[in-house]
Amino acid sequence: MLWIKKINWGAVAILLSLFWGTQGTLQAQTDQIKLVQKDAEKKVEVLIGDQLFTSYYYPESIAKPVLYPIISSGGKEITRGFPLAPRPGERVDHPHHVGHSMNYGDVNGLDFWNNSDAIPADKKERYGTIRHTGISEIKENKNSAELAVTMDWLTPDSKVLLKEKTRFVFFSEGKKRGIDRITTLTAQEEPVFMKDNKEGVFAIRVARELEHPSDKPELFTDANGNPTTVPSLNNEGVTGKYRSSAGKEGDEVWGTRGEWVTLDGEIDQEKVSVVILDHPDNPGYPTYWHARGYGLFSANPLGQKELSGGKDILDFKLNPGESVTFRYRILLYSGEHPDDKKLNSEAKNFSK
Repeated sequence: MLWIKKINWGAVAILLSLFWGTQGTLQAQTDQIKLVQKDAEKKVEVLIGDQLFTSYYYPESIAKPVLYPIISSGGKEITRGFPLAPRPGERVDHPHHVGHSMNYGDVNGLDFWNNSDAIPADKKERYGTIRHTGISEIKENKNSAELAVTMDWLTPDSKVLLKEKTRFVFFSEGKKRGIDRITTLTAQEEPVFMKDNKEGVFAIRVARELEHPSDKPELFTDANGNPTTVPSLNNEGVTGKYRSSAGKEGDEVWGTRGEWVTLDGEIDQEKVSVVILDHPDNPGYPTYWHARGYGLFSANPLGQKELSGGKDILDFKLNPGESVTFRYRILLYSGEHPDDKKLNSEAKNFSK
């Protein structure tokens, strides 16, 4: 064992420190968030390391810019594929539900929520469109990145009702990923009325695995009285369940208020939780939740009469030149379902 006495332990310590330092550098590089602008494809990709997290996507084939897809750190798509990239066994209802979007069902009498290529040409005069107009800033930090964009909310004859400035902040903390959206809407030449309507505001259409299991078809009617049937499907692998900060669970979350809602489930045997956090500075805080078991997960602070059964009402208005700002956070957990204590702490941190 004489060879042990000949070891230069100081050199060993240096080598170990270099090794672990390299490992730390590699981990930092892996978690680094990059924004890749692809103008020809009308999108900005958000990469964590070399893995796609999401894309800001703004083709004119859909009626508003979206974040699509949204992918967990475990590589699971938490957004529905239809209508952009349909997957076997998923629902094909509500073609206007694409990834994550932010819009509303009644803006000066126009429906920005339900617009899609499924609307007949002779009915398009009832619908508004949101169009991407520019990228203001791309900023990359160590474990976060920021994307600032502009949009116009347009009437069918291309008149601008609202100008939108949105800043997305993408971040990563281990197996948790997050998206902050700070959106400012400014009325232009005429007053803008956002009449009380259940169709809005901050929405994600989730993957089939995160829906609530259902054994019967359901019929839903939009603001224009158009019915949409959501059929009953095979429930194999369908595991979703809503839970709110107010203690509501499952379908009882719909039409109630809360500071946050989490949607817990499993995709390919991996625990996944999708969380939306409201912010105290938002109109109508704490928001009402337009959270449907068939996969629509939406915070709607403006549709208070519809969602409360007439108990509350908020017909929101902006005069020319006036602005309103909305702030929301999406958290995406992989491998765990966070408890109420953790989510209350997340909400507190977001409110600062």
